[in-house]
Amino acid sequence: MKTALIFGATSSIAQATIMKFAEQKYNLILVGRSYSKINEIKLDLLVRYLDINITLYIFEPSEFHSHKDLINRIFNEHNIIDFILFAHGSLPDQSQIMNDHISIVRLFEINTLSIMSYITLLVPYLKVQNFGTIAVISSVAGDRGRQSNFVYGTTKASLDAFLQGLRNLLFNNNINIITIKPGFVNTPMTSHLKKNFLFTEPEVIADGIIKAFEEKKDIVYLPKYWQLIMCIIKIIPESIFKRLKL
Repeated sequence: MKTALIFGATSSIAQATIMKFAEQKYNLILVGRSYSKINEIKLDLLVRYLDINITLYIFEPSEFHSHKDLINRIFNEHNIIDFILFAHGSLPDQSQIMNDHISIVRLFEINTLSIMSYITLLVPYLKVQNFGTIAVISSVAGDRGRQSNFVYGTTKASLDAFLQGLRNLLFNNNINIITIKPGFVNTPMTSHLKKNFLFTEPEVIADGIIKAFEEKKDIVYLPKYWQLIMCIIKIIPESIFKRLKL
């Protein structure tokens, strides 16, 4: 039986993805900040799927000194892990964090540095087993800095560059690195945003993540139309783009 490890297991996209893996009878390792919340997910899954194993771990992305012990513990207790998803992150109000430089630092710790730290620690284990997939939820916001969310976008752009280099580094180790780039998703994290026709549901993103895993994709835009949207946005000359209200 295969095993999936999910960081940020309580996020809406993570929960939808977890359900897909449970349907395929994967053993599940769920990592979250709140034990009570991930335990609720576990209890619900065990009612639906009686023949899967679910293990829970607590993490705090900004407590970097605890990262090594957590990764060592997970791999020592589970040995082989087929799929790893990083789904934790934060989407603050741009106007608020621009008045608080500490909030910007903390945002980078959660969205970028914590993921880089965890991946750096788990890669040696994947090299030993000589296979595996790491998928990271990034964002289309990382494709170009826009005044409405460029700090958040910068955390994702930095992450994208890290994953690109890692993909190149680990190609010959049979380790696949997937950059997941959703557009607007209807989740609690986007509750402060005005909804429009471009918003999609977490289940749609989960289906795309599973497909990308099965097809060993590198970079996927979800839904797929975001690839065209961002292609258009990226080719706008900077002399014009800087005048736009985006």
